[in-house]
Amino acid sequence: MKRVVSSIVGAVAAAAVLVVSVGQPVTRAQAQQGHTMAAMTTSSTKASGLRSTLNTLFQEHIYLAAAATGAALGGRDAEFKAAAALDANSVAISKAIGSVYGQGAEEAFLPLWRKHIGMVVDYTVGVGTNDKAKQDKAVADLIGYTQDFGAFLQSANPNLPKSVVADLVKHHVVTLKEVIDAQASKDPAKAYTAVRTAAGHMQMIADPLAEAIVKQFPDKFSS
Repeated sequence: MKRVVSSIVGAVAAAAVLVVSVGQPVTRAQAQQGHTMAAMTTSSTKASGLRSTLNTLFQEHIYLAAAATGAALGGRDAEFKAAAALDANSVAISKAIGSVYGQGAEEAFLPLWRKHIGMVVDYTVGVGTNDKAKQDKAVADLIGYTQDFGAFLQSANPNLPKSVVADLVKHHVVTLKEVIDAQASKDPAKAYTAVRTAAGHMQMIADPLAEAIVKQFPDKFSS
């Protein structure tokens, strides 16, 4: 157990790892599945290109997190060399935001996005150590975070109401928690199903975000 907790904390320090363990490594084919599904929606329009990009990045966020954290909780320390790809994904998401709203928004978004990663790590450490108080605090922090994230997006785009965004991000948090809980129960089948659900839910964030951006800046995304 000590090794597990140490691995998780080490991964956070090295790569700001989001904990979504499934107990087994996620294969390349599984990671690419989300990319393929997102690519199916692309067309020649700039608007659909934005939607496809956001879907790909948000789904990649889930699969990279699952791969990295599966290695952490499985004690496969060498696999943490790939964990930096998860933070690279966070940077890529922030750059996608910055491409529309500017460098200032990009620089504000990145630490806010990374913030929830640490909170999920806290929850996982609590689960791994049977620390109910730590688990409860992490969940409360994550619920509070959804309001902060909603406020941030609403401030950037009036087409994204804070309450709506917060609710979508809350479901993101819940699906991640379900993955962690499934891993803790040592149920690989349940865990992989939960990962697929978590990845699929990201479309519910990516699509409205893309649509709101296009509505806000129609001239930027005209065909």
